[in-house]
Order: sequence, then C-alpha cells, then structure tokens
Amino acid sequence: MASLSSFPSNPNPNPNFISPMLQPYLEHLNQHIQPDPPPDDEDPPYDDVSDNGSPNSSTINSAITIPNSNPNPIKLLHVSFNQDYNCFAGGTDRGFRIYNCDPFRELFRRDFAGNGGVGAVEMLFRCNILAFVGGGDMPQYPLNKVMIWDDHQSRCIGELSFRSEVRAIRLRRDRIVVVLEQKVFVYNFADLKLLHQIETIANPKGLCEVSQAAGAFVLVCLGLQKGQVRVEHYESKRTKFVMAHDSRIACFALSRDGNLVATASSKGTLVRIFNTHDGSLMQEVRRGADRAEIHSLAFSPTAQWLAVASDKGTIHVFGLKVGSDKSNSPDSNSSAVASSSSLSFIRGVLPKYFSSEWSVAQFRLPEGSQYIVAFGHQKNTVVILGLDGSFYRCKFDPMSGGEMMQLEYHNFLKPEDAF
Repeated sequence: MASLSSFPSNPNPNPNFISPMLQPYLEHLNQHIQPDPPPDDEDPPYDDVSDNGSPNSSTINSAITIPNSNPNPIKLLHVSFNQDYNCFAGGTDRGFRIYNCDPFRELFRRDFAGNGGVGAVEMLFRCNILAFVGGGDMPQYPLNKVMIWDDHQSRCIGELSFRSEVRAIRLRRDRIVVVLEQKVFVYNFADLKLLHQIETIANPKGLCEVSQAAGAFVLVCLGLQKGQVRVEHYESKRTKFVMAHDSRIACFALSRDGNLVATASSKGTLVRIFNTHDGSLMQEVRRGADRAEIHSLAFSPTAQWLAVASDKGTIHVFGLKVGSDKSNSPDSNSSAVASSSSLSFIRGVLPKYFSSEWSVAQFRLPEGSQYIVAFGHQKNTVVILGLDGSFYRCKFDPMSGGEMMQLEYHNFLKPEDAF
C-alpha cells in the first residue's frame, strides 16, 4: 500500500493529503489541455501556470542550465515521449531534460546539486507538472518514491511512497498510475486518492499503458499468467483478460482511444493486435524470423500504422487493417497489400511464415542501443529516440514502402546540440 505525504516529508502524513499547490494546476489542465494533436505546422506553447494557479503569459521556451562541475559524460537513464508526442523527457545521472520534437530543440534542463540521478521521468502534456523517480548510482530521490515536480517553482510538491521500487509511471490529466514489480496502483490526480490496486505477474520492465483520448479511461497491464494481458475499462467497470502469447510479454502498446492493444512476446517475431473490448485477435504481423527483444511499439494517432523497434537495430512500420483512417491512398487496402508476403497467393500451402504480413517500411539504426519510437505530427513520419542520446526523424512512403528517408538527426546529449 502506498503512503502519501507532502514534500518535504510530513512526520505525521495524512493518507489523503496533497499539497494545495497542485489542485489549481489540475483544474487548469482539465480546462485547457486538449488531448488531440495540433496541426502539423503548429508548435504548441507550454501550458504554464503561475504560483496561484492562474495562466501565466510567459512560456518556457528556452533552455535553463544549472552549472555542473562534473567533467564526466552525462549518462542517459530513461527517455519517454509525452502523451501527444510533441515533446520528450530524458532522465540522466544528474537530473532531467525536456525537449521539443518538431522543431527539435531543448526546452529546459535541471541538473541537481550533487549530481542526483533520475531513473524515470514522465511529462503531463506540456505543463510544468512532471513525475519522476530517482535512479542511477547516486539517485536524487529514493527508488520507492514517485515525486511530483513543479518546474515553475523548481521543487517537489508531493510524493507517493511504496514498500518496493517503482518500475514505471504513467500519467493522464485525471490519473497517476504507478507500476511496481507485481502491482499497479491507480490514483486520482487531483487529491492523490487511491482508486484501484491490481496484482500482476512479475513485471520488471514496468509494462503498463493508459489511453489518452478524451473520455473513457482504459488501462492495460500484465495479467497473472505468462503471456497474458489485462485490460481495465474503467468507464464500463469491465475487466478483460487476453491470452496474447505462449511466452512472456516483452512489450505492448495501446491505441490512443484504448480500443486496440498491440503485443509482442519474448520471441519477438510476431506482433499481435487485439480488440480490447472482446479480446479478439484483429491482426498479426511479422517482424522477422530470428528472435529479438522488442523495445517499443507505437500506434499512429488513427491506428492506421504500427511502428516496432527491437534490439536488431531496425524500425519497422506495418499497415493495419483496423485503423480508422485510410485516406493516404484511394485504394483503402494499399497498405495491407504492400505489407503482405509475395507468396500469400499460396496461403495455407506453405508454412505460416511465408504468408505472414510484413512491414511496409524499415529504417536501419546502429545496433547496441535501445530505441523507442512514435509517429510524428508531420504526415508519414516517425520519430526515434535512443538511450545513446540519438534523435531521428524519418519519412516513409505509404505506397511504395521500402527504406525510410532520414530527415533529421541530433545527439541531444552533446552540449553543442543543446541550444
């Protein structure tokens, strides 16, 4: 069970206590943050608020650096996109940094005194509220605490404490989800009241995803059996268990509206897409024949495409039959045709491998690093982040497929690329 307190720790914590400074931010978020992505040519400003919770006309749009005397190279411990993929956050062995995706630029950074490490950092859209957990050789905060950080004041305004290490955090405008080794906790964001507790199979990666579209709240986590995922539909108060694979789950992704979940097992050869409402298998695509560790799965906003990143160093983009938008081509089945094996006409005669659905487009990356992937706001683009500090933007051709075109590259850990 988690305990709640203000920051710094209250000697007599009230389980329902939350810093009064947080409530105005949440009210502002619910009124002003829209979950849908902005137009391709729009670079949305930060949703900033002042100390009293009112909108602040000044936005955070320039990097702020706290001098650091450590001569050693910065080590990146964690990287994650925000909810609409406009920004991404990086946790380092000295603090954290926030970057804009399009155009690429560093927005700000915080390097803590004493080089305190941040092992996980999650943004809440583009506002000043973040959540993070300590990490690295010299963690800034205990590994069993989630710190709620107000960057406008450069300090923590709340915390959630647990009996074991926090594996992951997921944020919505109305919820905070904390993932432990074998439990998932769901809290109301406004007052940090515990709403739900879920038991799971061992989950060292902290696998968990939540829907981000306005309306129904859907959460996907591991079940209690190997290869099983659990889907919580909170609006309808329904729980669905899906036996997705025979082996352990290595990665999964949830569509923005929560209607689809894509899963990959520890084998890493196949990715399956399920309907979260009835658990039915909608589609199966093949990454390759060799075993691989899938690090990242991502739906496009309309679930027309699915991107996959693995330790093989290749990003794959698959066309999905279940997507809601097929407007890229007058032929609504073009992506499905492009992704099918050339031997599909003898489906059922040769082994299943030969009739598998293959990726439409690919992008080759240097091996040896872990990558996460998301679809960019520019049409038919993919954004790739690496734990080596690499940022790629690529474009794929939905009709002809093949190798993607690299549009942009940055190493966001290098000082000269910071501004």
